[in-house]
Amino acid sequence: MSVTVKIPTPLRRLTQGKDKVAVEGEDVKLLIESLDKAHPGIRDRLCDETGALRHFVNIYVNGEDIRYLGGVTTKLKTGDEVSIVPAVAGGE
Repeated sequence: MSVTVKIPTPLRRLTQGKDKVAVEGEDVKLLIESLDKAHPGIRDRLCDETGALRHFVNIYVNGEDIRYLGGVTTKLKTGDEVSIVPAVAGGE
């Protein structure tokens, strides 16, 4: 099952500049593993040492935040679009 993953600008150096990649995965956790096999190092940017998503990483499946779905166990199907969105902080 192929899923399209939208890659944010800060991670594109790991995907050879690609803004979208297609990978396999039955759920978000397996998708991250497949993404890391295809683009080594990306998992470390998304997950901490325990495998949990880092606090500043937001992942959406078809526009829905996985925190309100099933977290990393959110099921995926062919044609889904997954967006990785790093949190942005700053201001005065």
